[in-house]
Amino acid sequence: MADQLIIFDTTLRDGEQSPGASMTRDEKLRIARQLERLKVDVIEAGFAASSNGDFEAVKAIANQVRESTICSLARANDRDIARAAEALAGAQRSRIHTFIATSALHMDKKLRMTPDQVFEQAKLAVRFARNLCGDIEFSPEDGYRSDMDFLCRVLEAVIDEGATTINVPDTVGYAVPELYGHFIKTLRERIPNSDKAIWSVHCHNDLGLAVANSLAGVKIGGARQVECTINGLGERAGNTSLEEIVMAVKTRRDYFNLDLNIDASQIVPASRMVSQTTGFVVQPNKAVVGANAFAHASGIHQDGVLKARDTYEIMRAEDVGWGSNKIVLGKLSGRNAFKQRLQELGIEMQSEGEINTAFARFKDLADRKSEIFDEDILALVSDESVTREHEFYRLVSLSQHSETGERPQAAVVFAAGEVEHSADSDGNGPVDASLKAIESKVGSGAELVLYSVNAITSGSTESQGEVTVRLQLGGRVVNGVGADPDIVVASAKAYLAALNKLHSNLERVAAQG
Repeated sequence: MADQLIIFDTTLRDGEQSPGASMTRDEKLRIARQLERLKVDVIEAGFAASSNGDFEAVKAIANQVRESTICSLARANDRDIARAAEALAGAQRSRIHTFIATSALHMDKKLRMTPDQVFEQAKLAVRFARNLCGDIEFSPEDGYRSDMDFLCRVLEAVIDEGATTINVPDTVGYAVPELYGHFIKTLRERIPNSDKAIWSVHCHNDLGLAVANSLAGVKIGGARQVECTINGLGERAGNTSLEEIVMAVKTRRDYFNLDLNIDASQIVPASRMVSQTTGFVVQPNKAVVGANAFAHASGIHQDGVLKARDTYEIMRAEDVGWGSNKIVLGKLSGRNAFKQRLQELGIEMQSEGEINTAFARFKDLADRKSEIFDEDILALVSDESVTREHEFYRLVSLSQHSETGERPQAAVVFAAGEVEHSADSDGNGPVDASLKAIESKVGSGAELVLYSVNAITSGSTESQGEVTVRLQLGGRVVNGVGADPDIVVASAKAYLAALNKLHSNLERVAAQG
């Protein structure tokens, strides 16, 4: 009989730590609902103690997502753990994930603690957490670079205290597959009570080996949980990609002999939602979810696929959600059809007013674009002026003029709170002029560190443009995403969305496992 492999998704926690990928409560809830449809076993919804915003996001997900276990990260102290338990109180199934660094480098340079102090702190944290929740995960941060003897001592102790899952992170992406797999195997063999916990792997992609390391931890080490993110989202080079782990195990079941709960047909919708929410575009040649993942340009390949798909395809595109992109709505579609499609896409509006606002924008888009795809709807409702009623900055109108040989001009009207501002500026192009006009009134002083444009749907000049703007100010990095058939308008929306995130000034505490 095959073992069960648990998929632990940390897109909403570790994935969100990627600079600029921070999400609002409503955005997190929408993604969590899609992860539930994907049938993810455990959703790490956030780090409840890091900010009031993250606490509210974890609480909302715990209260509304019923089919997955909901988890919150917590440092190994009573305050963090109690805050996590409070946020998770409404969950059908909850887990507290507590961690402390165990490598000599981290203990000395970061924690300023002795090994004995770390040992005691880990035990006390798990003991305290176990009194608040029946499902406790413990992670020794930078575990792969930790001393084996000390790590065995710590992990044996926390299992004795009630940890039900032991996660061994390759926090800095230093591992290579064979060595990491044997590292997990050695831990399980040397720790007397290792059979009392499920073993988990959490790998970072600094050397491009996160998926390979995780699979080695499963196959060689005997781990039965993989921690991963949609699209491999995460800080630095990212985390283990959920879609690659899932399809590797499904496609090579002959080798891994493992069962999964995952509904793979929901992988591409999840990928699109995360990409459009965070503004992190999926590279075309990305495995499973990239636009070219199932494309065949070579004549030899095309000939082979036409004769027999398995000549060049080891999995079917439709099995992971490709090919389900149907034209479902148009200018004649009514409000009920629009509302039904929102529900099917996992988009929850908080009020009838929000639905009416979104529907009005849909009708406006349908007048300008004859074919409306799911990606268009996702982009439309990800516009924060639709999904949040109290955004400080909102675009009212924009006009611009550009002519060969003349310097482009833009005039922008936008609201800041209850006050409307009019601004105009010239620039190197219409986008530059528009953003300069806004900045001339806002005066944020933020540095523009990224500007990118991506077509939401392919194959037509009618496609909406999705613009991502990344701003940096005082150590904070935020993304703004805007979508519109007019790239200049999309750019202004994206800039204002980023300014809204800077204006919210949410305090965050960085954590890494």
